[in-house]
Formats: sequence, structure tokens, C-alpha cells
Amino acid sequence: MEYTELKVWKETRSLVSNVYGIIKGFPKEELYGLINQMRRCAISIPSNIAEGCGRRTPKDSIQFFHISRGSLYELETQLYLTLDQNYVQVNEHKELSDQIINCKKLLNGFINYYNTLNSKNH
Repeated sequence: MEYTELKVWKETRSLVSNVYGIIKGFPKEELYGLINQMRRCAISIPSNIAEGCGRRTPKDSIQFFHISRGSLYELETQLYLTLDQNYVQVNEHKELSDQIINCKKLLNGFINYYNTLNSKNH
């Protein structure tokens, strides 16, 4: 299966779009702070899934999936910071937070699947 058909990749790609949508309303002084950090972090999530899928062995793939998962946690923290700064409303935070939680579940399942493949190769 091509990575572009994976539910986890599609959902994390959707997350990127939602992050871009929410940061449009941030103050301009955050351009080189939270805006830039959240963009880079969000983009890293589906990008590392794609890169992991292109690796030769499950062990190599898993490393990139873990990087993707780390970026999800980083993005989650940044989202809390935007709430602390009143850049997002509570309902906006909840919607994006729920999507991040869903992405974590999908990615953890995907990592578990690859761990199974990796065990079979040993």
C-alpha cells in the first residue's frame, strides 16, 4: 500500500491544514515564534511518516515514525501554549487537541504494526 493511502498519513495531513488555519489568526509578532515553530512541527508529522514508509527495513521505518510521534507531542505542547496566550479559544483548542489525540492513536497502532514486522525479520 502506498503511504498516501494510509489513514494515519491522511489524518496527520489534515492536522497540518487545521494548524495552518488556526495560526492565521495569531499576532504578527509570533511569526518567528509559535507560528514558525507550529508550522515546522506540524509539517514534520506526515513528512516523517512518508519518509519512514520509504525506508528499506521496518527498523529504519520505525525510527521515522517515532520522530513523527515526537512532533505530535511537541505540537500538542505548543497548542497548550497558544491557549495560555489566549491566541485560541477553548473550543478551537479542544477540536485540535482531539485531532492530535486521534493522530497519536493511529500512529501508535502503525508503530505497533511495524514492530510486529520487525520481530518477524529477526
